Amino acid sequence: MQQRTAVARAFAVSPKILLLDEPFGALDALTRARLQAELVSVWGHESDTETVLMVTHGIDEAILLANRIVVMGNPPQPSIRSVIDVPISRPRDRVSVLDSPMFREVQGQLMALLAEEALDVA
Repeated sequence: MQQRTAVARAFAVSPKILLLDEPFGALDALTRARLQAELVSVWGHESDTETVLMVTHGIDEAILLANRIVVMGNPPQPSIRSVIDVPISRPRDRVSVLDSPMFREVQGQLMALLAEEALDVA
């Protein structure tokens, strides 16, 4: 309930840009899915917010919610490793997105980048 309230409160002031840092990180899978859908609904229909910047470690969450994914590198030299556009049309629903070939393609790109990053750190 606190996460839902925090997201609603953020949209209530109608910011042009909304910054979210792991907004669904502490939630169970069902609540996370509901709040992701709610976020998309509020952003798409009831908000003047033009841009939502969200930090997440969830690959599927990033693909489901984002138009563009920026993959960051690890410290000590944090950097942008790659920018990946998500070419899946909107509106998106979890069931059809997860079965989409485009989803699998973007997921593969992200997994390859993360595996490469892990090798660089080792």
